[in-house]
Formats: sequence, structure tokens, C-alpha cells
Amino acid sequence: MSVLHLTENTFENEVINSDKPVLIDFWASWCMPCRMLSPTIEELGQEVSDVKIAKINVDEEEQLARMFRVNSIPTLVMVKDGKVVSRSVGVQTKDRILAMIDENK
Repeated sequence: MSVLHLTENTFENEVINSDKPVLIDFWASWCMPCRMLSPTIEELGQEVSDVKIAKINVDEEEQLARMFRVNSIPTLVMVKDGKVVSRSVGVQTKDRILAMIDENK
């Protein structure tokens, strides 16, 4: 499964109504730590099948960033059954992200 690029229009269907947990990467193109994390997120999108992997560009989707109270990027948010179950701020290793996913499936 590839990484989903979420917008306000796709958010409810892909996240709130999802039958799988969703890991969301809040990012921006100008953010160097976000760019460092991006290849890891892309890898996870190809490797993980029991969780949706998604990205939200905070510059394009300010409403969603506010809704999740994203103050620093990159921020990773894990959503299960429409509720936030975990979050982390800053660049994380692939192993740390996988642990976050495993803890919240």
C-alpha cells in the first residue's frame, strides 16, 4: 500500500471511518527534519499492510493541523477508531515508528 496524501475532503473517509489504524505524518516541504523523515514514511507505506500510512501537508491543510494541535513538525499521530491513541514530535527512527504502530494496532 502506498502513502496516502490526505486533505480535508478525504480525511473523514480515510481516517475517521477507516477500518484500520492510521499513522499520519504532519509535514511541510520547507521543513528539513520532515524531509529527513519522508523516506522512512515512504518505506513504511510499502511495507506495512495492517495500518494506513498517511501524510498531511500543514501548509495546505491548516485546518487539519489545528484540529490535531500540531505545533511542531514533523509530528506523527496514530489514530485508531477515529481517536488519537499516540503521538510523537520530531524525527523518529524506523524502529521507533514500528514500535509505535505495534503498540497501537
